[in-house]
Amino acid sequence: MAINFLPIILALVGLFPSISKLIKDNNPATIEKIISVAKHVTNSQTTEGIVRILNQDPMAREKFEQSLAQIEKEVDEILAKDRDSARKRDIAMLRHGVYNMRADIMVVCAALGLAACLFSLVLYQTSMPGEAIGIISTIAGIFGACLKDAYAFEFGSSRGSKNKDEQVALILKKFEQNEKY
Repeated sequence: MAINFLPIILALVGLFPSISKLIKDNNPATIEKIISVAKHVTNSQTTEGIVRILNQDPMAREKFEQSLAQIEKEVDEILAKDRDSARKRDIAMLRHGVYNMRADIMVVCAALGLAACLFSLVLYQTSMPGEAIGIISTIAGIFGACLKDAYAFEFGSSRGSKNKDEQVALILKKFEQNEKY
């Protein structure tokens, strides 16, 4: 029997918009963990009870936010391990004389798609309706995001991401120290 988590997760996203970043991949395990933490922190099983307690109790809200930071850290670690294993696969393939042409084709297609969108915007912007410009700009943004992901895969995490990881670690350390007392 499937449990409908939609009402509670939507209520939580309304209170904590950062949750939307954690559930964007629609991973049921992450969603269940967030809801489980909310139920545990508030000691409530209903959406209304959870929302009421998180709105009224600053300590419960802080504890839930700290738990969200921990979940975010875990999700980031899983993604980093996945990316690392893909890098190791590429290295192993190169050592055995196998070249990963698929990745190159993906990057070239994304670059060509971005270039085509930008070229068409520059060349035809005066004769295109605003809706077409909006659609082409959106597609260009998607191609740009693909290239950004390719660079992130190839060159590793950004400095901002490392800073965020350090901040999350500090918050968790403070939380653990407060729990000991």
